[in-house]
Amino acid sequence: MSTYLMHTVKKGKQYLYSTAIVIMVSAVCFALSHFMGYRVIALILLLTVSFLAITFDILPVLLAATLSAMIWGYFFIPPRFTVHVETTEDKILLAMYFVIALINGVLTYKIRQLEKASRLKEERANSVALYNTLLNSLSHELRTPIAAIIGAADNLQLNNNLTQTDRDMLIAEISKASLRLNQQVENLLNISRLESGHIQPKKDWCDVVELIYDIVKRVEENNPHRSIDISVNQSMPLCSLDKGMLDQVIYNLVNNAAIHTEDNSKILVSATCPADVLELIVEDSGRGFNEKETKDVFHKFSRARISGTAGSGLGLSIVKGFTEALAGTVSLEKSNMGGARFIILIPVKTTSFNYIHEQTGNIGH
Repeated sequence: MSTYLMHTVKKGKQYLYSTAIVIMVSAVCFALSHFMGYRVIALILLLTVSFLAITFDILPVLLAATLSAMIWGYFFIPPRFTVHVETTEDKILLAMYFVIALINGVLTYKIRQLEKASRLKEERANSVALYNTLLNSLSHELRTPIAAIIGAADNLQLNNNLTQTDRDMLIAEISKASLRLNQQVENLLNISRLESGHIQPKKDWCDVVELIYDIVKRVEENNPHRSIDISVNQSMPLCSLDKGMLDQVIYNLVNNAAIHTEDNSKILVSATCPADVLELIVEDSGRGFNEKETKDVFHKFSRARISGTAGSGLGLSIVKGFTEALAGTVSLEKSNMGGARFIILIPVKTTSFNYIHEQTGNIGH
C-alpha cells in the first residue's frame, strides 16, 4: 500500500499531503491539549512523521518532521504562541524532538528502500527461475518436433527404397510434428499478446457446436490414439464472441487433456448456453491435480514446476488470459470421472440461425 501511494502520488502532492496531515493532527491535538500534556503531543506528532515516512518519499517526510517540530515548539511548549522556550529542559526536549523526528523519518525511509530492494531481488530471482524453466521446457518441446521433421525429411530424401505406405507415414509424421511446433509458437505469441495488455476481443456470431467438433477433430488427428467424447445440444444458439480467442481456450484445454493423461483415459467436452451464459466443460479420467497444484495451475510455466511432465506450461495460462479477456471465468475442480474438470463461463449474446439468415436476407434486399 505504501509503495503504491509513493508511486501513484506525485512528489508535489506528497509535499501538500504531508503538510496537510501534520497540520490536521496538530489541530486535533491543540483541541485536546487541555486533556493531555505537551510531551504526549510530541509522541503523537512523532507517530505521524513515522506514518508519513512509511508512505511518502524522503523529502516530504523531512518537511513534515521540520514542520511538526516548529508547530510543537510554537503551539504546545509553554509559554505558548512564542518561539521563546523558557526552561532548559524544554529546550533540550525540542532539540531532541527535532533530531529524533528527522532520524526517525530517514531510518524508516531507508528500511523501506531496503525492503523494496530485497523484494526486487527476490522477484528477479523468481523471474530468472521461471524463464529457465520455460527455456528448459521449450528446448524439449521445440526440439522434439524439429528433430521429427528433419528425420522424416531426410528419410524421404535419401531412402529410395521406401514404399508408398512408408512415404505416407513419413509425410503424416512431418505434418503432425509441424502442427505441434506451430502450436508451441502460437502459445508463445498468445502469451506475449496477453502480457502486452492490448488484447481486445473482436466479437462476431459464432457456432460454438461446430467449433467444438472442429477442435476435437484437430486434437484427435494430432493424437490418433485418443478418442474424445462430445456432449452438446445441437440446437445451441449462435453466440456473439471472439471465435479466435474461444478456439484457443477450448483447444488448449482439450489438447492438454489429451497430452497429459494416460492413453486409456476418457476425455469429455460439453457445452450449454442457458440464460445468455456459455458454459464449457472439459473433463477427463486422468490423475487430476492435488490441492497445491490446483492453486498454481493457471500460472505460467506451472506444468513443468508442479508436475514435471512435458509441456511448456503456457496452455492453461493462455486459457485463463483469453477467458478473462472475454469477460468470463475459468475454474478447476475434481471431475466425477476421477480427473480434472475445467469449467468456463462466458457471458454472451445469443441468437438463432434463422435470425442470422433473416438479417443477411434483409441486407441483401
